[in-house]
Parts: sequence; C-alpha cells; structure tokens
Amino acid sequence: MRLEELINKATQLEPKVVAVAAAEDEEVMEAVSEAIKRNLASFILYGNEKKISDLLSKHNLEVNGTSLQVMDASTPKEAAHLAVKAVSSKEADVLMKGNVATATILKEVLNKEYGLRAGSVLSHVAAFEVPGYDRLIFVTDAAMNVAPTIEQKVQIVQNSVQVARSIGVELPKVAPIAAVEVVNPAMEATTDAALLTQMNKRGQITGCIVDGPLALDNAVSPLAAKHKGIESEVAGQADILFVPTIEVGNVLYKSLIYFANAKVGAIIAGAKAPIVLTSRADSAESKLNSLALAVSSVK
Repeated sequence: MRLEELINKATQLEPKVVAVAAAEDEEVMEAVSEAIKRNLASFILYGNEKKISDLLSKHNLEVNGTSLQVMDASTPKEAAHLAVKAVSSKEADVLMKGNVATATILKEVLNKEYGLRAGSVLSHVAAFEVPGYDRLIFVTDAAMNVAPTIEQKVQIVQNSVQVARSIGVELPKVAPIAAVEVVNPAMEATTDAALLTQMNKRGQITGCIVDGPLALDNAVSPLAAKHKGIESEVAGQADILFVPTIEVGNVLYKSLIYFANAKVGAIIAGAKAPIVLTSRADSAESKLNSLALAVSSVK
C-alpha cells in the first residue's frame, strides 16, 4: 500500500469529523482544503475566527455547517480546550493540532474531567512510504515517550499494532530495534527486545508477531538477515520498527524524510480517539497523510 492508496481507502469509510485546535495555520488549512475536496472528512475549526475566515477565503472554502464549521476561540489554549471537549463528547472523531504548542494541547488531552486518556500509554506512530520499498513501514515511538519502561513498551507495541491493523496489515511483524541482533545484558534495548518477544509468544502481546532484538538492516533487508544467518518470521520483513528510545526514533524518523525522501503520515495512538499531532514544520501533504491515517484508525 502507498499513502495515496490509504487516502483513497479512507474516503470510502463512514464519514468522520475532525476537530482542529487553533486552525489559523496555512499548512493546516491547505491540508483541510484538500481533505474536504477529496471527501476525506468534515471539520470543525476552532480558533481566531477572523484569521480562519481569511484563510478559508484564500483557499476558496465556505462554512456550510456540514463539511466545515468555524468556532471562535480567543486563545490557542481555549481552542485546544474546545477541540478536545468536542472529541470527548463525540461531536468529533479525530483531534488535530493546529497553530498551538504541543504541551498546551496535550495538557487538555490528559485532563481528568474531559480529556481523551484511555488508561493506556499515548505513543507516536508514523507510517512511511520509502522510495524503493514495497510497502508502508511503521516507526514507533519518535515523539512521545523518552525512555519507556518495559511495561510502557508493551503498550507502545500494542498501539502501533492497532494502527497497522486498522489499515489492513492483518498480522503486523514487529521488530524491536537495537544495535545488534543478539542479547547483551549491557545493552538494555536488547534485553527488552527479548522480553517483548517472549511476551508475544506467551500471548501477553497479541495481534502481531514480535521478534528481536534486530539491527535495522536485519529487520528490513532479507539479504542482510540471510547473511547473518537469522531465521525469523520478522527478520527482513518487518512492518513495524519499534525503537528503544525517543532519540533513536527521532533520528530514524528525520533520516527517512531528509535523506531517503520518504513520505509520512503520523498520529498519536492510545487515546480515546486518534490525534493528529504533526509539527508546524510538516508539509500540508504530511498533514493530509496523517489525517488519512487518523480517519482509518477511528475505532
């Protein structure tokens, strides 16, 4: 599957509503415009009404009460508050970050009264379309959890599996990534990978196949795995690259974009609803891909 195929498939699903917090942002509006044109979703835009209206005019969009609504908010914080409450109350199915600080919107997401916490760990899941690679490959977690415990890693794996399965990967193959493919007690990434593998075999992690530790080359290249003599259902065939820390994930994420010219869509999983939490530096195309992934992941 390619990201364009994912967008097309998402347009065939039951209509979804996206609540955008602080929608007065050029790249966000470009993505919203394209999503509406392609019938990907309907939108409720929260933020400075005047600035949003100016951007709507620029993109030849009109408020119509069905596919597009605008709700005035005096500050980005208020916009985040209103957008999260809309999702919490089922007025919307997906939350999207606009021109608001990540910390501000996450504070609303984690609010105990009306937030979107589902009891599990929130984690970042990115779907990459890499030139020359025959399928989408997922990377988790590049943005949320700094140095997750083994318990948190279990939840991060399950979050990524849920996202992969939602777009049609029936039994995702998960590769816990490390610098080497053997267990070394001095390298926590390898011991945690071995624990995750064993937990999967015992049914504590379900809906997927986990095998690791695997170095990156052995996870994605059948030839590299063969040269190392690694026999595994995952080696060379991984759907999900599970990274041990945020630094590894962040570097891998940005390397794929800047060196490999990969396309990406990403969401925060593990909440009551998918969250599109892209960076302000992300392109409108990436935001559209992320919307498609979010719409496809709505439970």
